Amino acid sequence: MVYKKRWKEALDRLHKTNNFPEFTGRVCPAPCEGSCVLGIHEPAVTIKNIECAIADKGFKEGWVVANPPHSRSDKTIAIVGSGPTGLAAAAQLNNLGHNITVYERDDRIGGLLMYGIPNMKLDKGVVDRRVSILEQEGINFIVNTDVGGKGNNAIDMVKLLDEFDAILLATGATTPRDLKIPGREGLGVHFAMEFLLKNTKSLLDSDLEDRNYISAKNKKVIVIGGGDTGTDCIGTSLRHGCESLVNFEIMPKPPIERSETNPWPTWPTIFRVDYGHEEAKARDGKDPRAYSISGKEFVRDENGKLLGINTTEVDSSFNEIPGTENFWEADLIFLSMGFLGPEHYIIDELTLDLDSRSNYKADYGNFQTSYKKIFAAGDCRRGQSLVVRAIDEGRLVADKINTFLER
Repeated sequence: MVYKKRWKEALDRLHKTNNFPEFTGRVCPAPCEGSCVLGIHEPAVTIKNIECAIADKGFKEGWVVANPPHSRSDKTIAIVGSGPTGLAAAAQLNNLGHNITVYERDDRIGGLLMYGIPNMKLDKGVVDRRVSILEQEGINFIVNTDVGGKGNNAIDMVKLLDEFDAILLATGATTPRDLKIPGREGLGVHFAMEFLLKNTKSLLDSDLEDRNYISAKNKKVIVIGGGDTGTDCIGTSLRHGCESLVNFEIMPKPPIERSETNPWPTWPTIFRVDYGHEEAKARDGKDPRAYSISGKEFVRDENGKLLGINTTEVDSSFNEIPGTENFWEADLIFLSMGFLGPEHYIIDELTLDLDSRSNYKADYGNFQTSYKKIFAAGDCRRGQSLVVRAIDEGRLVADKINTFLER
């Protein structure tokens, strides 16, 4: 009963001080606005902007302050990964009075929020101010520690099992989808997250003075894959001063308005212009996207230098259209085609079940893996999704971990 009472008290505190609108408002595509009743006939209520304004006002006026628990339990929980799922779960479990340690393999806390989303889209001060509150509330953050890894900064997963009463895997879905076509190996072709992570780290470390990043300056850049990550590659390349920019999308160009097969309140699949597209058009005079394009071969010279890529157009069923072959010149090509699931080295020493998509197998609503002390939530459990959904699962899994500890 004592844990149930603490849980209610923690929820009350979270509703007052520890919601995360400053994360979700800036990077969320606002599915709530897509389902807004007003949006049937006119623009929806701008819920996203309202939430951002409220969060900023709260911090500016000093309303959001550290609120540590009044007492501590004897239970210890290790959270692997400091992205939105890990931070949300840590906040709730800490408010219950449990002892929380969050492990992060990078040198800064925040996971995707820190290194996966560029500064122009999510200022890192927004992340740091929330993490600072959580530290003041008693959460122990350990950076540069790779759980399950092999290097000098590694820590053994079995050791965590011995030392903690429960473990939450909140590692995200960080295995990128590759484009395995001829010419793939060699310089000039990079995964999007390698590009974005190195750029953000160099920016935060030295304002790019250390040159420890992949520079697109004066380069002909092609970004393969749409979505948020592709847009971030566009925006970052533009800020570097790339010579030219093209964005391949294998999907056909979406309609301007909802189709009859896409009625309200489903998410409107329509043509959208994100910040990267808008900036590219302002600089180059045209939208950078080329639709219904599929890569066939990376082209290199006799020394292995990247020259570009051969492509073909595809129909709505992704079948190649004869006679549409084309060569696109490029010095840099970024692969932004989504993610396949979590990296599994963390569980090499364990017999943890995976689902059919290589995610950690844990039922939604229960979140317990095949190993009773280990829980999984967020993208590593469900596959890549929105920050707001990651936070939601972090909160839900915190409840289940608390119930497990109560037994």
